[in-house]
Amino acid sequence: MCGIEVATQGKRILSIKGDKDNPFSAGHVCPKASALKDLYDDPDRLKRPVKNVGDEWQEIPWSEAFDYVAEKLHHIQSQHGKDAVGVYLGNPNAHNMGAILFGPYFYRALESHNRYSATSVDQLPHHIVSRRLFGHMSQIPIPDIDHTQHFVIIGGNPLASNGSIMTVPNVKNRLKGVQKRGGKIVVIDPKRTDTADLSCEHHFIRPGSDVLLLLAMLHVVFEKQFHNAEALLPYAEELLEVEGYVKDFSPENVSEQTGIEASQVIKLVTDFCEAESAVCYGRMGASVQAFGTLTQYLIMLFNMLTGNLDRQGGMMFTQPAADILPVSSRGSMSGYSSRVRGLPAFAGEYPVACLAEEILTPGEGQIKAMVIGAGNPVVTTPNTEQLERAFSQLDFIVSVDFYISETSRHADIILPPVTPLERDHYDVVFHNFAVRNYATYSEAVVDIDDDQLTDWQIYLSLAERLDKLNGKSTAHYQTLWQKQPKGVIDDLLKSGQYGAHARVNSSASDNANGNKNANAQGQTDGIGKEGYNLSLDKLKAHPHGIDLGPLQSALPDAIFHEDKKINLDFDYFMPDIARVKTHFFDQKRKENQMVLIGRRHIKTNNSWLHNSPRMVKGNNRCTLQLHPEDAAKYQVQEGDSVKVTSRVGELFVEVEITNSIMPGVVSIPHGWGHNKKGIKLGVASQYPGVNTNILTDEMQVDTLSGNGVLNGVPVSLERM
Repeated sequence: MCGIEVATQGKRILSIKGDKDNPFSAGHVCPKASALKDLYDDPDRLKRPVKNVGDEWQEIPWSEAFDYVAEKLHHIQSQHGKDAVGVYLGNPNAHNMGAILFGPYFYRALESHNRYSATSVDQLPHHIVSRRLFGHMSQIPIPDIDHTQHFVIIGGNPLASNGSIMTVPNVKNRLKGVQKRGGKIVVIDPKRTDTADLSCEHHFIRPGSDVLLLLAMLHVVFEKQFHNAEALLPYAEELLEVEGYVKDFSPENVSEQTGIEASQVIKLVTDFCEAESAVCYGRMGASVQAFGTLTQYLIMLFNMLTGNLDRQGGMMFTQPAADILPVSSRGSMSGYSSRVRGLPAFAGEYPVACLAEEILTPGEGQIKAMVIGAGNPVVTTPNTEQLERAFSQLDFIVSVDFYISETSRHADIILPPVTPLERDHYDVVFHNFAVRNYATYSEAVVDIDDDQLTDWQIYLSLAERLDKLNGKSTAHYQTLWQKQPKGVIDDLLKSGQYGAHARVNSSASDNANGNKNANAQGQTDGIGKEGYNLSLDKLKAHPHGIDLGPLQSALPDAIFHEDKKINLDFDYFMPDIARVKTHFFDQKRKENQMVLIGRRHIKTNNSWLHNSPRMVKGNNRCTLQLHPEDAAKYQVQEGDSVKVTSRVGELFVEVEITNSIMPGVVSIPHGWGHNKKGIKLGVASQYPGVNTNILTDEMQVDTLSGNGVLNGVPVSLERM
């Protein structure tokens, strides 16, 4: 999403720097952008299909590879049923126009219910909350950071992530902008992160107890009569009934469990409610815990009850130029559950925490083959050693990846797509989460060889062959090959609210926001908002991108429910409070129990970039961070090695002693562990680190969603 300027000489990448003329990022660039050159130049990168023959990888032609994969998958499904083939998708797909738009043709051709993705070890609670409240899983409101006067961040570190479900270039300057306006930034996190160092106020919180803090904050809102929900009551008539659910959770009652004093909670809420505008934002740390879904729901209720939803400076909906939401799945709340454990499916996917057991457990519907699309689940999902064992017994694995990684080393065949600089790009997903409305289209920087293919070409080739083998019509594929993903983007731009064929909504809310085109009730055909007349050709003619203005109030049009009401769905969310009470008040907490959390770094994007020399050089970043009090208790010193043990595994890791972590908590970063036999990652192998997901427990999930619990994992330490 950040504009970059790439200097080339033929097929050589000479340099990458920030595009100063980009209206959204204004020259900002983070280390990850520079690493795109390393991906492109990487000698370990695959460019053509390779097949595992014995213990060797042999290059084969694309046509042979596609025929082989389609025939193997068809054979397995013919023998064992459609669900015998599982699919796992990594989050690089979300950053890939072709994979997002054309990958689904392949998944539908498989007709398997056994679909999994990185969503269920990340942002699944956000999707479920938005689906139930607003009617679409991707209608997630985001902080209006450029206008807020009070920004509370729970379990997020945007200085390391550059925003997460909040597309925000140069977040450091934007956060400083809050302070320059006389505003305040408050961070609540078990670790004093880079973002916390920049903030005005930081509170340590015991991992996994965020739900109690939110219940107490809502209690204070009602006790102090801070609620300011009049503007939202027409859309959420039952909103004030929240009071009955939070009456037992005073700040005094939860102080011991959260580690935050009652007076601090009261001040936290008072400062928030007295601010001219305010927003509460919870991210990764708040999601991947035992009560992640209820926590994200309560965060949304807190913003609503304090009058900070759909309001400038609060939590706001975006108005993207190529809006995929009206033509995409809203997120099916399906009635089916996983075969072995009965975990709920959402949007056609099971939680990845149950993937290994679906491979290892015999019976009808057992997974016999896997398709891995741009993912590395044996590094990034719970209890990875169990998943390693499961993958070793599969009949067939195909991986769409350009590396032989910890996961793809298990494959029978690898189909490598091109790198980001070699394909056109429009950010289908992350324009939807941008802190300012904006559009940009990037054409491929360098030409590819005749025998290199993009993701969408790979998926469409497989889909067409599978449909043919299953006796289905393949006539529609000719249209898709001609249209290409860029043709879909062109359609979305033209029919979007800034396009030439826009359906301009002239509702009362538009008039209230001063939209000069909104002068009549109902929907009218005509030039889109402000006369932008957007199309793909227009975006190509503006390579720096086009600024479409600040976020605008969007209710009720932002609601996808037919009645245009926010469905608070108390019957779904609030029964989980009983589990909260049992977990925190009826079960005695073990004394001296250490708990594990993850952490992020600006030079790391999950497991993606560890084969880039510039991203891994320097001091060891894969350490166990430990508070000095705990270091003294376990008699360890800086640089010592400790054994960390959980219910499912153990690992050995170097200790880093720091006051930035709260006592009783240890932190190991996610995405490392590049020490497996058979990987071909020359740089990453020199900086292997340890895989923290050896310790995370696949049986520990958020009951409401099935999301993996990666934070708050009980562990024990032993000095080596």
